[in-house]
Amino acid sequence: MIPPPLAGVRVIESSILGPAAITTALADLGADVIKVETPAGDYIREMTWPIIQGVSLMHYHLNRGKRSAVLNLKTEAACEIYRELVRRADIVIEASRPGALARFGLGYENLAAINPRIVFCSVSGYGMTGPYKDMPSHGIAYDTWSGIVIPAYDEDGFCYIPEHVSIGINAAPLYGGLAVLAAVIRARATGAGAFLDLAQSDAAAAFDWYRSESYMAYARPEDVVTGNKADGWQRRPVATAGMKEGVRYQIYESADGHVLFMASEQAFWKNFCEGVARPELFERWPGSKYADHARGNRELQAILRDLFRTRSSREWLDFGVSQNVPIAPVNTPRNLVDDPQFRARFRILPHERHGADQLGFPVRFIGEELPAPDCAPSAGQHTEAVLREVLGWDDARCTAARKAGAFG
Repeated sequence: MIPPPLAGVRVIESSILGPAAITTALADLGADVIKVETPAGDYIREMTWPIIQGVSLMHYHLNRGKRSAVLNLKTEAACEIYRELVRRADIVIEASRPGALARFGLGYENLAAINPRIVFCSVSGYGMTGPYKDMPSHGIAYDTWSGIVIPAYDEDGFCYIPEHVSIGINAAPLYGGLAVLAAVIRARATGAGAFLDLAQSDAAAAFDWYRSESYMAYARPEDVVTGNKADGWQRRPVATAGMKEGVRYQIYESADGHVLFMASEQAFWKNFCEGVARPELFERWPGSKYADHARGNRELQAILRDLFRTRSSREWLDFGVSQNVPIAPVNTPRNLVDDPQFRARFRILPHERHGADQLGFPVRFIGEELPAPDCAPSAGQHTEAVLREVLGWDDARCTAARKAGAFG
């Protein structure tokens, strides 16, 4: 059997709530992630919804595949255990307010002194610097801060948080995991560790780079920064806001749902017109070679609206494959799991083993199968197992540490 990609990588994680996501994928890929919790445990188990048999879906998902060890870091006995674990680790994750571990004498400088190769990553809302560094926050704050969420109003005039994809808490693990593993590669080659500062707000802004960079570009003179050639160089609204007036790149209603039509290249548009036996549409509106959405052409949009209503979504998807025309399904988070492409590729971790039905790691390793992660642990579930397996402790040492209050 081929070992999982991150077998042999050990992570000591001190986290609460959503920032624990930085190590979820690492655990999926085979890293030994030891989640060190306070005696009270991470209250993520009680946060958000749904709650499944008394435990939150967020905990089941974010902490799957990890081991939980409870240490009362207010005692020197527990701090010494933490240091011993770090001596045998590659990565330390401080996923709370910056400096939380330093208050116990377990900051980067302290830990690097005993393990120079350690990669220490501080994960927080706004990072370790800047005027917001001490500001308490939750996940949606990074979406509002980065301009991703547009405030909405209900029928009574009250402002509310609209439904949206959470970016900050999902982007930070991607950037953070990439940086952490890059630092581990360097540490193994050079012996030099690293201290990383990861702000979830920064990650949200970086993930939405196209809109922010477009606005910065549009701030320059119009004779320097223009729109697309197919639009006569006229500036469109930024990013997907500029799709509203699109016609050959637009969502259309089918006979039983919706599909996304994406014939922005002239060749695809020609294939479509020939495939539906309407060559006159191409002759009248051939468009430009690339990136032409027939913007604002209401006459053509009305024709396409009526055309797309004549077939089911399935028929249009089959048409797109046979005629080489980009046409995509328009799903919802509720029905996505029923999509045949989803069913063919996604690995569902079943609730019988994992506490909740979850989407597995999305990257395939051809010719091998990643091991299924264990269910997210209860607080302290693996404390003594970790001490025995990682540190080689026996019953006497475990008993002594317990009497010293190391476990709370």
